[in-house]
Amino acid sequence: MYISSHKGIKNIAILGSTGSIGTQTLEVIAENPDRFKAHVITANRNADLLIEQSLKFEPAYAVICDESLYAQVKEALAHTSVKVLAGYEEVKHIVTLPEIDIVLTAMVGFSGLEPTINAVKAGKHIALANKETLVVAGELITDLAKQHNVKLLPVDSEHSAIFQCLAGEDQNPIEKIILTASGGPFRGKDSDFLATVTRHQALKHPNWVMGAKITIDSASLMNKGLEVIEAKWLFDLSLEQIEVIVHPQSIVHSLVQFEDGSMKAQMGLPDMKLPIQYALGYPERIKNDYKRFDFTAYPTLTFEKPDMGTFRNLAYAFDALKTGGNMPCIVNAANEIAVAGFLHDKVGFLAMSDVIEQCMHKIPSITHPTLDDYLNTDKETRILAQNLIEQMPLKALTV
Repeated sequence: MYISSHKGIKNIAILGSTGSIGTQTLEVIAENPDRFKAHVITANRNADLLIEQSLKFEPAYAVICDESLYAQVKEALAHTSVKVLAGYEEVKHIVTLPEIDIVLTAMVGFSGLEPTINAVKAGKHIALANKETLVVAGELITDLAKQHNVKLLPVDSEHSAIFQCLAGEDQNPIEKIILTASGGPFRGKDSDFLATVTRHQALKHPNWVMGAKITIDSASLMNKGLEVIEAKWLFDLSLEQIEVIVHPQSIVHSLVQFEDGSMKAQMGLPDMKLPIQYALGYPERIKNDYKRFDFTAYPTLTFEKPDMGTFRNLAYAFDALKTGGNMPCIVNAANEIAVAGFLHDKVGFLAMSDVIEQCMHKIPSITHPTLDDYLNTDKETRILAQNLIEQMPLKALTV
């Protein structure tokens, strides 16, 4: 157990405190004031919520990435002891503070990469909710974590499930892992249907309440694709050791199969506070009063193969993992731009996959990328993806 020098309380830095994971992390902290303290909170542009959180949790630091909002936050917190900072550079630096015990990375997309690298180099344990960090630079991050004796504690429900199933199994090799997917709101739908779906339809996830970007990723199965790549690095697996199965009820969060054929699954009601709490409290399980699972309420749990012909993003993620190098970085950057375009009604649902596919073909592949290569690949891919979207005649409906 990671114990800080502050009376046994762990100081937590939450990167992305105003998002879905960030707000739920603060709920976990509020439920366990004798264990955790929100020492640093950061937001991109949601100044109002950052102010509200600062007034409630009284962190030592609050960072607003958008520097144009600094004055608003500074003025609102002038009467408090909270030190207000602004800009992405401050986020990258603040994770290195000596008094921080755990950095929970919940920033959206590629932006979480450099702060995570700095935190690892500073010896901070990482509660990882930003899957893109390992998708983009998995080899770099995992090598750094080993060098600095840092634990990467997964917060995604699926990776947390695998992590929990592996507890006590250090001497037992994994035959394969099975990541479960709800299938999203369009499970079973064909391409004709998907060609006309709107962002409003795609944002209605059947089981989970999440931010807009991850919700769209779940609808397109790209979220599961990113999780496949992330799992490879988190658990040191080969492509052949990772399987995806659609499980609409979202009760079995993922499974591990060992060499003797035995399988372990982690189950429970869909609630992101459980994996958040497990990551912050690891290796201890913390008592809570969350709703318990009732088998009689779920008499049938079903499983089916994902349709990777219709939902091409999942296939592209497997392809990117097979290619390696900077290809997962290309897929991630193209997807981020495509999702933003879809959310702004500039590109259709299926056309997001077209953007990703073209970027995979047109951006140069680098077998052994450096950090600068990743940064340049990300930039080049975003420019290309944006240009592709602007050239596309297909628009998303706005009903």
